[in-house]
Amino acid sequence: MKKIVLGTLVLGVAAFAAVNLGACKGCHGANFEKKALGKSKVVANMTKAEVSAAMVGYKNGTYGGAMKGLMKGQVAKYSEADLKSTGLGK
Repeated sequence: MKKIVLGTLVLGVAAFAAVNLGACKGCHGANFEKKALGKSKVVANMTKAEVSAAMVGYKNGTYGGAMKGLMKGQVAKYSEADLKSTGLGK
């Protein structure tokens, strides 16, 4: 029984933290306050809906400007559900 409860807890935490935000902070800043490589929007100024739409759009190739190719590679490993639940934005 303990193994089942522990396994469920671990999977729940893993699903919640599925998107590695640490990788994002390298370009966007510790508090997402920077324009990545001087070209992106400031993520901290975006709403959750805008961040979600951008992340899914990068994955699908329907969103982005100068950084579209780079970001598509960054989000490719995540599911749309993972990208929609990042928790970033206002």
